[in-house]
Amino acid sequence: MSKAFTRESDGDGEDDEPYGLPPIPAGAKNYITPAGYARIRAELLELIDHERPKVVEVVHWAASNGDRSENGDYIYGKKRLREIDRRIRFLTGRLELAEVSDPSIHHGSDQVFFGACVTYATPDGHEKTITILGIDEADSLQGQVSWVSPVARSLLKSRVGDEVRLTTPAGVQTLEVLSVVYPKPNGA
Repeated sequence: MSKAFTRESDGDGEDDEPYGLPPIPAGAKNYITPAGYARIRAELLELIDHERPKVVEVVHWAASNGDRSENGDYIYGKKRLREIDRRIRFLTGRLELAEVSDPSIHHGSDQVFFGACVTYATPDGHEKTITILGIDEADSLQGQVSWVSPVARSLLKSRVGDEVRLTTPAGVQTLEVLSVVYPKPNGA
């Protein structure tokens, strides 16, 4: 059977979730803050309007030089185009599924919802502060966690003073919610 009729991997790493992000849970929405949505949209537009046209120009120039089999500019350019196109498809798909949720609407609330900056105490007395954000915008190095993470799922809908149970590989921990903060609404 010809390869044209089969779905074989070329080993280029192309898959549905290529960027190490967890998949969106089945039936769930892809919650994202307005700032996260704007950042992803800006990346998409940068790829479409600037980076891709530059690479297309290089590939066109390289192709006009003749023998493509040993033309490094052509080979690298085509590979880079595939990477850019894969990223464009990924970002487009994520934006289409995005449910923009502005956490500032909960400003002043003591209950944990999407977008909350939560400080909690661990059983050993340490305090930790996290911000609950969307899958596509959370950065653990910045103290941000995805709303689908176990700690966020445990904290969601709790209030200041509540104790919640977090199941970890080391066992069940009890976390105490110490504070909940949301950004101020624009214009406030």
